[in-house]
Amino acid sequence: MHVLSSAFLLVGTCLLGAATRAPRAAETQPVTVVVSSLVSTSSTVKLFFYNTREGFLKSGKWAFSKSVKPAGKSEFTLPVELPKGEWAVAITQDLNNNDKIDKNFIGIPTEPYAFSNNVRPTVAAPVFDECKFTVDGPGKVVSIVLKD
Repeated sequence: MHVLSSAFLLVGTCLLGAATRAPRAAETQPVTVVVSSLVSTSSTVKLFFYNTREGFLKSGKWAFSKSVKPAGKSEFTLPVELPKGEWAVAITQDLNNNDKIDKNFIGIPTEPYAFSNNVRPTVAAPVFDECKFTVDGPGKVVSIVLKD
């Protein structure tokens, strides 16, 4: 149980206070991220894009992040430009709009979260290789269902 709470504490910590850092415009490919099953149609969804195994789910180690207001919808589409290579996405929805990931007494997030490839962690936070997808040309679509 300690491993689970530590893993989710790490996930929660890395998803807080994100400064948006967009990838360089050169050598990028269009990618469409589709997020569905939002719990709230008004609460901010934060997406964190990672392109290294070493930095995955570590505080401040994402390549860039985006915040999206769902505008009354339970699904949204976010076009992004990503350099070719391996990527992974972690998502959270801030239901009470307090700009932090709320957790229970053992450190497990109490607000919705999700990962690319719809990885559903059971004992520990996922690793990069479970969540990664490859950008190798235009037209990549990444569909993620938010977990409540």
